[in-house]
Amino acid sequence: MLKNKIYNYIFIDIIKNFLTILITFTLIAWTVRAVNFLDLMIEDGFSLNIYAKYSLLNITTIASRFVSLSFLLALIISIIKFEKQQELLILWINGLNKIKIANIFLFIGFIICIFQLILTTVINPTLLNKSRALLRETESKQINSILKSNDFSDAFKSVTFYIEEKNKNNELINIFIQDNNGSLQTMLNEIGDSTNTTIVAKKGIIRDQKLILNDGLIQTLNKKKEIKNINFERTELSIENFNSRTIIQPKIQETSSLALISCFVKDKTNYLSICPYEKNYEIALETISRRIASPLYIPLISIIISFLLIYKKEKKFIFLKKYFLFTVVFLILIFTEILGRFSGISPKYALIYFLTPLFMSLVIYLLLIKNLFLEKIIR
Repeated sequence: MLKNKIYNYIFIDIIKNFLTILITFTLIAWTVRAVNFLDLMIEDGFSLNIYAKYSLLNITTIASRFVSLSFLLALIISIIKFEKQQELLILWINGLNKIKIANIFLFIGFIICIFQLILTTVINPTLLNKSRALLRETESKQINSILKSNDFSDAFKSVTFYIEEKNKNNELINIFIQDNNGSLQTMLNEIGDSTNTTIVAKKGIIRDQKLILNDGLIQTLNKKKEIKNINFERTELSIENFNSRTIIQPKIQETSSLALISCFVKDKTNYLSICPYEKNYEIALETISRRIASPLYIPLISIIISFLLIYKKEKKFIFLKKYFLFTVVFLILIFTEILGRFSGISPKYALIYFLTPLFMSLVIYLLLIKNLFLEKIIR
């Protein structure tokens, strides 16, 4: 009963440290990323509400990048804490099984591995796709926040604005607009059929998804290459067809794992409709490999760090071993990222990426058990 309580205590302490470190890293990185997302409001004119939702939907993707490192630090911090408080020494004196403690570390590694797999294969693609859909489906854009005095603005596709001045009433003074694809639809049929439109106006204001202009000129170039000039005292331009330069089509990171897997099992004739990406095969293979194989390296971390349980009389060796094992695991994490980048080259590289953590975990675990068993016999 006492031993079970001790094992539960070790389990809870490591999980607590892991969550604390993960949340801390995530919040710091998310704050930095959220600052970059401010462009959605400043340059693309999305509302504060859309900005907040978009930022929050990206938080799990950021968290997944720190899972492995957080687990590594949590294990080392917990072991150092137990050593400083002489808890490990008391446990050994009372006959606690080191192999069982190593297995607890491995069990926690498997739990976090599953947690990471769920994040990378299900949660992250789903939330990223929702964040992209949020931008795609949002019709209302704060154009007034984009347009600035004495500045050319090309926040919208094929439409360039220049405003000489914007007064306190949000009235636009001396306006120049260049429309290259007919995004601005007016009440005049000639403009709707044009391929290129230039508009100059002395004054204007944006109201109810319309740009109301006064005292100006519209110059159009139609499909027949004919130029027409139209003077107006007042005209209204619909801005509902404006398309932000923000990428609104789903990226491969936002594509579901099932869709990516189907890229390799569907008939080749349907391939392009499933994976419409440039160099689609390599990118799809790399993405799905990283989602599934990367978390498999987490149990390996727990096995390597478990070598700290092997007792050494010389304190200097104990001190050096902590840094050595940390360095080894950290290099493995870097190796994981590098190998993941090559996994899309061919199925052979992807297979190596999958099998490497499984093979290394088995070999190093058997070596760990052997050392712990020999230590027990010697004692």
